[in-house]
Amino acid sequence: MKFSTKTIHVGNEPQFKTSGDVVVPIHLATTFAREKVDQPTGGYEYSRSGNPTRLAVEKSLAALESGRFAFAYASGLAAETNLLFLLKAGDHIIVSDDVYGGTKRLFDQVFSQYNLTFSYVDLSDPDGFKRLKKSITDKTKLVWIESPTNPLLKISDIRKITAVAKRNQLLSVVDNTFASPYFQQPLKLGADLVLHSTTKYLGGHSDTVGGAIITSNAMVAARLKFLQNAVGAIMSPFDSWLLLRGIKTLSLRMPKHQENALKVAEFLQKHKQVKKIYYPGFSGVLSFELNGSFKKTVRFMESLKLIKIAESLGAVESLIEHPASMTHASVPKKDRLKIGLSDGLIRLSVGIEDSQDLIADLKQALSS
Repeated sequence: MKFSTKTIHVGNEPQFKTSGDVVVPIHLATTFAREKVDQPTGGYEYSRSGNPTRLAVEKSLAALESGRFAFAYASGLAAETNLLFLLKAGDHIIVSDDVYGGTKRLFDQVFSQYNLTFSYVDLSDPDGFKRLKKSITDKTKLVWIESPTNPLLKISDIRKITAVAKRNQLLSVVDNTFASPYFQQPLKLGADLVLHSTTKYLGGHSDTVGGAIITSNAMVAARLKFLQNAVGAIMSPFDSWLLLRGIKTLSLRMPKHQENALKVAEFLQKHKQVKKIYYPGFSGVLSFELNGSFKKTVRFMESLKLIKIAESLGAVESLIEHPASMTHASVPKKDRLKIGLSDGLIRLSVGIEDSQDLIADLKQALSS
C-alpha cells in the first residue's frame, strides 16, 4: 500500500467474524472472560497487557513508519521512559543537544538518579557524525537523535549517524515527532527505534495525549512488550481510537501545514521586526526571534488574535509559545543559551487555516 492508503486501512480492517465495523470499536473492557482456564479469548487477558483498540492503532503506527512492531503509551514521555528501561545503571547515552525540554528534564532530573549518564552533543549537519564518534565511550549504549530538533529545528544526517552507531554496536533512536512519518521514516535510514509524541501531528487535533515506539528489531520489541505491560503506562482505548481517527487525515494535513509554514516563513523573513528565523523547509513548525527586548516579545505574542498562545504543536489550529518560559522552562538558562536558545526565541506551530489570515494576524501583532 502507498502511504495515504495505509493511514486509512491498516489497523482499521473490518472484523467480519464479529460485526464487520468499518470504524474500529472502542473496547473499554478492563478484562476479558475466557471459557478455558489456560486459554485467553483471542489472546486478550487484561487491558494493560493488550487491548483490541490499542492493538489496532499499534498496527497502524508500525505500518506508517515501515516497522514491524509498535507500542502505544499514555504520553510521549511515557514512551521515552519505557525506552530508557531498555538500559541498565552505568550506561551512557549520547543525546542531541537541542532536545525537547521535557526529555532533558526526564534525563537529568529523573534517570540520572539511577546512574544513567547523558552527553548532549550537536548532532546536526554537516559534522554531527564526527562529533558523535568523539563522544562514544565504552559505556555508551544508545544514541538519541531529535531531527528536526525542538525548538531550533536543527537537522541531523540520520543515515550517517545511525551507521556510526551500528559500527559501534549502539542502539539508535530518532524522535520523529516534528517531521511525522509523512515526511521522514527513520527506520529506512538505519535507526533501530522511532519515537513519537502522538499528541502532535499523528493525532493532529489537540484532543488526545499519547506516545509511541516503533521498531523492526524483534529482540528489542520483545523487551518493549514486556516493559509496556510491567510498567503499565499504556495508551487508553479512547485515546487509541482518537489517534486512529487522526491518522486517517495525516497525508491531507501535512502538505497544508508545510504550505502554510513556507508562506509564513517567507513573510517573517522579510519583516523588519524579525531578527532571525529557523525553518528547515518542511513540516509545519518554525521558530524566530524579534529585534528588541523580552518585553517586546511578550507584547507581540499577547497581541495575536487568531493564533493561540499554548504549549504543544502539530494540530489543525496554529499555536505559538515562548520556549524559555513554557516548554523549555525546566532547562537551566545557561544550558539554553549554550545551544542558542535565547529568551527572545518564539516557536510557532503553523496550522491548516487560510495562510492569508495567519499572516494578517502576525502582521497586526508585529505592528503593535
